[in-house]
Amino acid sequence: MPAHELMAKLEISPATFKRDLAKLRDQLHVPIRFDRDRGGYVLEQGHTDSELPGLWFNDQEILALVTLQHLLSQLEPGLLGPKLRPLQQRLGQLMEKHGLNSQDVANRVRILHAGKRQVAPQSFEAVASATMARKRLKIHHFNRHSGETLEREISPQRIVHYRDNWYVDAWCHLREDMRSFSIEVIGKVEMLDVAAKEIEPQCIDEALGAGYGIFGGKPKAWATLRFTPHRARWVKGEAWHPMQESREEADGSYVLSVPYSDDREIIGDILRLGADVQVLEPSDLRKKVQKALLDAVGRYV
Repeated sequence: MPAHELMAKLEISPATFKRDLAKLRDQLHVPIRFDRDRGGYVLEQGHTDSELPGLWFNDQEILALVTLQHLLSQLEPGLLGPKLRPLQQRLGQLMEKHGLNSQDVANRVRILHAGKRQVAPQSFEAVASATMARKRLKIHHFNRHSGETLEREISPQRIVHYRDNWYVDAWCHLREDMRSFSIEVIGKVEMLDVAAKEIEPQCIDEALGAGYGIFGGKPKAWATLRFTPHRARWVKGEAWHPMQESREEADGSYVLSVPYSDDREIIGDILRLGADVQVLEPSDLRKKVQKALLDAVGRYV
């Protein structure tokens, strides 16, 4: 299309036409070129279905997007970084045009990891691809608790990042129930050309979200914990569970009650706080924590 026809249809001046053309090329990467033989502007072959005007961001939105990208790449640089690099490059170009420096974001944001376990990139990519493509997976899963490796067929529902580690919530066709699998202990993995079984999000939350931490299942008991006045300064601001109940005592101590379906993770959290927390109930949880503490003391005799 000739320039004069474009300007007439859009009712714009030659200066606006040049400015808009430059923005389409430089910021939105629309492959427009002038074809002398055809006497007008054309889109490169293969890009005739480009949608206009594309995405536009102001300074604050660009900075927010780059910050999010940096946070994601820091969470798992070896897994998410390569996938996000093209977007990072585009955002960097946009930031430069707005007088912003994307490197400043990297220098101003710091993420520390604790207890992070290594995930094989091929396992993560296979699980992520199957989750998004809604396909089943055949996996070899190592159960750290039992020490066994089992072959399972699963229908992945969602990927979870919890306490610096990656999990996949999936329907296990072996157990005929919802399960949460640590991705780093998934060995051989194969995407099957079979549609994944679909589970309603509400049902997933009911099966896996009601327990304490990463352990799913309906709560079997409630743990009631009393924290010392000193430790209460921190715990009062922490969310241990969406359904937690709490109260403050007259002496400044803090009592917290949380439901759990499997006591392994909550016992670990209790032991981490040592003498700053006391299990009030249930009695079986109290006894398990007591035994673990006595066993620990025995190692220092």
